[in-house]
Amino acid sequence: MAKRLQLRRLLLIGLLLGAAFAGLCYRLIDLQVLRHEALRARSRVDTRQEVVLQPQRGNILDVRGNLLATSLRACTVAADPSLIGNRQAEVARTIAPLLEMTEAQVLQRFNSRLRQNEKGEITNTVGREVILKRKVPLETMQKIRVAMTNLLSLGGEEKNRPPAEKNFYRNLRQKAIHTSGPEDQLRVYPNQSLGAHVLGCLGTKTVKINGVSMEETVGREGIEARFNSTLAGVRGWKIIETGRREREVVPMREQEVEPRDGLSVALTIDSTIQQIVESALAEGMEKNAPKSISAIVVRPRTGEILAMASLPTFDPNHLERSTLDDQRNRIITDAPEPGSTFKIVVVSGALNDDIVRLTDLINCEHRHYWYAGKELHDHESYGLLSVENIIAKSSNIGAAKIGIQMGQARLFEYIKAFGFGRKTGIPLNGETKGILNPLQEWSKVSIAQIPMGQGIAVTRLQMMMAMCAIANHGWLMQPMLVDRFEDSAHKVVTKFAPQPVRQVITDSTARLITKALKAVVSPEGTAPKAALAQYTVAGKTGTAQKAEHGTYAAGKYFASFLGFFPADNPELCISVMLDEPDLKKGYYGGQTAAPIFKQIAERAANYLNIRPEEQESTVANSITASIDTKP
Repeated sequence: MAKRLQLRRLLLIGLLLGAAFAGLCYRLIDLQVLRHEALRARSRVDTRQEVVLQPQRGNILDVRGNLLATSLRACTVAADPSLIGNRQAEVARTIAPLLEMTEAQVLQRFNSRLRQNEKGEITNTVGREVILKRKVPLETMQKIRVAMTNLLSLGGEEKNRPPAEKNFYRNLRQKAIHTSGPEDQLRVYPNQSLGAHVLGCLGTKTVKINGVSMEETVGREGIEARFNSTLAGVRGWKIIETGRREREVVPMREQEVEPRDGLSVALTIDSTIQQIVESALAEGMEKNAPKSISAIVVRPRTGEILAMASLPTFDPNHLERSTLDDQRNRIITDAPEPGSTFKIVVVSGALNDDIVRLTDLINCEHRHYWYAGKELHDHESYGLLSVENIIAKSSNIGAAKIGIQMGQARLFEYIKAFGFGRKTGIPLNGETKGILNPLQEWSKVSIAQIPMGQGIAVTRLQMMMAMCAIANHGWLMQPMLVDRFEDSAHKVVTKFAPQPVRQVITDSTARLITKALKAVVSPEGTAPKAALAQYTVAGKTGTAQKAEHGTYAAGKYFASFLGFFPADNPELCISVMLDEPDLKKGYYGGQTAAPIFKQIAERAANYLNIRPEEQESTVANSITASIDTKP
């Protein structure tokens, strides 16, 4: 009887074990076979992550490789207000200067997530983290950590404090202020506002990557915007497996594609000449009190822009301190009437077509001349003037009569050939093409007004490149702002070459108009203040009335001077323009812009070691003398 009972028990146990084993086998089959793919996908969602690897943004360099813009490793600084407790004031006082914030701003961040409960305890309303500042350099964060370590130090007394209080101070120093999220980059412009309108600035936009929203840095203006894709590089990624506390299990990493850092963009800008120009403009701004002032320095043979500046300006490190008006590059965005500087176009065309010669005399009507029902004026009373003196003394009536001799069709063709009415192609966003009405829309008086620089609107850059064409044997060049692309090892990836656009006038015509432009800077011309001691200058003044709301505004002028030197073998062409100079201090181009041209030219020539013409003459004379004395 006892044996039968034992057998039954053994059989029952066997059946139970068999059923358990069968259930376990089914469960294993269910997990490993039947639901394998579904569970595998779920596991991947829980533990598999795709991490975006951001590339390093390329630098912006000047033509000599000097740094104009770079990116530093940065982070987002956050705080856990619950770990700060009632020590907000001390913490704010400690970290505010390092974050370049006020104590009030830091305290506001702390209190945005805190409330006091019924027991009087300070607690967070939402989460445990508050962002204090983004894009903080890592070296700044290191200083914050050191400062927090030394915060509220009690020395030996702290050992005698209760455990809870010691734990509070430990958390306060080590965890209360920390970094949040992945490492970031901070764009830095080491020279502050130097070349700001060329360099531009950065902004952010929200992009979605694999369904996750991220803040991406993008160029907003200038070179930063135009070459954003070149500078930004290409993102990389890695697919990782995470274990406990979401730490990566490196051996389980499936894929990793390294990011490709952005290329550096080396400009034709020379930072030293840029500094010379901006310094001269600042002095001109103080002396003449214009609304704005700008200048460009170009190598006429190549079209390379060595400097481009406009005041007022801005510091791209602190965009919040500037206005949109400060950030506007007036050299390419604004298109006023050019005034008398435009006379170089009509006279060049007439000389090129043999319509006039420099020695031809034209009656300038002693200051008053009626044409097509409109009265034209000169600033002085002139009778008979040669074509050369029409340029030297800037006679409106003389230029108008030359334009009438040319006729509308030829004048229009030369205006287009010099590049007006279309964009120059400079690699900057925001360039305007100016205003050149179609020939069929010209009024009867247009043929007389346009030669004196009225009834047409041009940018400073267009006018500059037209003058450079005269300096360059009649060849119009495309303005060149980028010299090369470099990789992180400073290896040249792409080298850019000068780009001729077309020959507008012949070399012989260019020499003739240059002869007339030299007279502008003579004592009898309109710009003796632009004359240089060691170089012959060829140039042209301009004083244009400012048009507002369809009419000319009383007492408002654009004053300008464009010139190149040495006149017969030009190295540099320089343009200076002032918008609304103070009438009491003089408003003519020869009074205001010409002295600034001289200041820039002298300092730039000294920096570039441009050989003085007197030395060349002395050497040539000595060689001739030695040849003559040989038997």
